[in-house]
Amino acid sequence: MNTKEIHAVTGAFGYSGRYLAARLLEQGRTVITLTNSVKRENPFGGHVRAFPLSFTEPGRLAAALAGVDVLYNTYWVRFNHRTFTHAQAVANTLVLFEAARRAGVRRVVHVSITNPSEDSPLEYFSGKARLERALVESGLAYAILRPTVLFGREDILINNIAWALRRFPVFAIFGDGSYRLQPIHVDDLASLAVAEGQRSENVNINAIGPETFTYRELVKTVGEAISRPRLLVNVPPGLGCSLGKLVGWYMRDTFITREEIRGLMAELLYVPTPPTGKTALTAWMKSNAATLGLRYASELDRRRNRQRPYFANEA
Repeated sequence: MNTKEIHAVTGAFGYSGRYLAARLLEQGRTVITLTNSVKRENPFGGHVRAFPLSFTEPGRLAAALAGVDVLYNTYWVRFNHRTFTHAQAVANTLVLFEAARRAGVRRVVHVSITNPSEDSPLEYFSGKARLERALVESGLAYAILRPTVLFGREDILINNIAWALRRFPVFAIFGDGSYRLQPIHVDDLASLAVAEGQRSENVNINAIGPETFTYRELVKTVGEAISRPRLLVNVPPGLGCSLGKLVGWYMRDTFITREEIRGLMAELLYVPTPPTGKTALTAWMKSNAATLGLRYASELDRRRNRQRPYFANEA
């Protein structure tokens, strides 16, 4: 192992990128980050140098990647918004891949999603599929990791389910709630990514946790973990989306989108393959029950204020 190699992580001051950078630093690697939050507090001090994700300046982006051996790409957007879209994220990532090629990066470890398809009516999944194809065709060595739902201290989805269960006596389940998902701990994903960065073969890997839940089981398990068992009521997806919009309006955020509900109900966050993560969500929730869901985690607040620490803007 050559610890003098430079490893670049997108978004090391954010969520999954932070865990990736931490894992690399533990190995004694030289780490830089490409980020849209260069003014955000650096949790690694002087150990990780920050460069802007200059998508509109490809030459500058390639210069930042000069000498980099492995690029770990976590950049994406969760939903379409007036200030960012999936289409923009696809275009930006294509610029990033080309900059990596121009800079002579040896390998790209790219975070995708389970069940990507260019034919999908959901932009999240079709956009991820397009990027997978572009990376395969780029000539760069690659590892494509396909996680489902991430959980961890800075998580949004599991945290906000717990937040809602702490505050409301009833929780709405979209449809019958029988669709499955396989949450993976963010540090398990980081560990997998770092291991793949050391290899050379081109691979696609489903990054899933050791437990499979139906959505109803997941919500029930979260409620039990935080001692807030609630009445779970099946509602039509449209009504569930409207309720989610109401919560989002109140919190000045996007709680959940119609597309996310469709993806859940289509079981796009489930794959019939062996787990790659080791951390069980049930055990993790038990250890974190005292704080899980105490504060609402806002996707948009994290984007509005790119100077405060990533986790400090929960309300």
